[in-house]
Amino acid sequence: MIKERIQHLRALMAENQMDAYIIPTSDFHESEYVGDYFKARKYMSGFTGSAGTLVVTLTEAGLWTDGRYFIQAARQLADTGITLFKMGEEGVPSIEEFLLDRLQQDGTLGFDGRIINAKFGLNLKEKLQVKNITIKYEKDLVDIIWSDRPALSMEPAFLLEEKYSGRSTSDKLQDVRNEMKKSGATIHIITTLDDIAWLFNIRGNDVTYNPVVLSYAVITLEHAYLFLDQDKLSDEIRDKLASDQIELKDYAEIYSFVTSLSSQMSVLLDSKKVNYAIYRNLNPEINIIDAANPTVLFKAMKNPVEIENLRKAHIKDGVAFTKFMYWLKTQIGKTEITEISASDYLEDRRREQDGFIELSFDTICAYKANAAMMHYSANEDSNAVLKPEGLLLVDSGGQYYEGTTDITRTMALGEISDELKKHFTAVLRSMLNLADAKFLHGCIGLNLDILARGPIWDMNLDYKCGTGHGVGYLLNVHEAPNGFRWKKVPERDDGCVLEEGMVTTDEPGVYIEGSHGIRTENELVCHKGEKNEYGQFMYFEHITFAPIDLDAVDVSFMSPAEIKRLNDYHQKVYEKLSPYLTPEEKDWLKVYTRAVGI
Repeated sequence: MIKERIQHLRALMAENQMDAYIIPTSDFHESEYVGDYFKARKYMSGFTGSAGTLVVTLTEAGLWTDGRYFIQAARQLADTGITLFKMGEEGVPSIEEFLLDRLQQDGTLGFDGRIINAKFGLNLKEKLQVKNITIKYEKDLVDIIWSDRPALSMEPAFLLEEKYSGRSTSDKLQDVRNEMKKSGATIHIITTLDDIAWLFNIRGNDVTYNPVVLSYAVITLEHAYLFLDQDKLSDEIRDKLASDQIELKDYAEIYSFVTSLSSQMSVLLDSKKVNYAIYRNLNPEINIIDAANPTVLFKAMKNPVEIENLRKAHIKDGVAFTKFMYWLKTQIGKTEITEISASDYLEDRRREQDGFIELSFDTICAYKANAAMMHYSANEDSNAVLKPEGLLLVDSGGQYYEGTTDITRTMALGEISDELKKHFTAVLRSMLNLADAKFLHGCIGLNLDILARGPIWDMNLDYKCGTGHGVGYLLNVHEAPNGFRWKKVPERDDGCVLEEGMVTTDEPGVYIEGSHGIRTENELVCHKGEKNEYGQFMYFEHITFAPIDLDAVDVSFMSPAEIKRLNDYHQKVYEKLSPYLTPEEKDWLKVYTRAVGI
């Protein structure tokens, strides 16, 4: 099936005089997760991961993805004729290098300009100039092949009340305009869905797991325009937007709207986010101020109302996960449990919580060797039956009115080897070490990552991903610009200074192909600590609360300080969650949060 689709694409490329065609993992807004309509790369390659770019020439096809998906992609691309290119690995060419090598002089590169960001498109144009390559960006060739393509989402939007958002739309717009004035911009184009949802205090259901609305926004110093399918809006939302002097326009109208902008304007936009088609529709004489949307930083720094709500959301989520862990530990070996049925049970426990809306991503429930694939997703073919042995990794989260959650726990389902305990304990030490950091303001994630990665590196092991990412507020579970990693990665915008109110995950791991995967993940909130002659000190607060499986811990690998961190954390877990549990669950939790190493 995949081979036939690639051949069909090549026929269309030849018909349209294209020598290569790019299909990224993207929608019109550079979203990480996309609606079904936009899953063209998955349809054309068979690879189901959330990140990857397919490049097809008249004789070759390649897929580029990052270390999270190397194992999964290798399996899913087998027998498709598509070559896996492991991004960041030594000797692996970038997409630009590949195209420069494969395309002939005066050749033509094609892509749908609505799903390629402007920066990438402009970079391709510049790099390929040496061969006088023409770029055609007006045609979506996959749409011709994909006869039963799903329709664009028509899900209704909803307002996020200020008791959840903490700030009004008018206040947020004023902050954006103040930043526009500082940069000399007279107009600001925003295309990222989470920025728009945050700015206008609206949410929706157009992207699975991300409660956003397909939309664009244009902000001037006096006006605000919101482009979306207006059938999604209730009268209440319309009235609220009108009261904030926001003019509504149809979703696709953005492309003609930007052509009307005066050449005298200065336009603030992020070329890494605005799509190539919008960028090319602007008057070439317009002054472009290419910078991150101001909303990115505003959104990342949660306000006091959001932080207090997040604490509530994580208690609910911790209760749900603890009930799941109790069930798993007490039922394993007594009744048949599979990866999928375990995921379903956990989701049911979340749905019992007040204010729950949906999952924040597709649950990763991975048994034994399946957990070595960082973003494994169980299906009917891979769905493992759990036995009272080995490790089960569960990475999951929920969307609540009070915020977004993301938690990972790895659990021993029976006796495990000394090696597994050593690896599990190293990951636990890593997570707690980073969470306990005290640092001066001005630090970025690169400065602190060694605190987590150190115990893993001590074993001559590593994990091919960052240690943590920012998390939105009832928005995307992966949110820029904060994060933890040991080196800069061009495709990841997570290197900002850690500011008060930022929420970042702390999730080191060990992944041994063919054997096991271990990850322990908490979310941390950044706070200001003492300020003195050395500067402003900062620290983190755990907001994730659920037991860490003591059955897999070997305290002989832990220092007294690390043991104290674990015991202090577990004491808080018991205090915060036990009031919401049954007597049986409460007794079980007391055992699984007991002090150790004393």
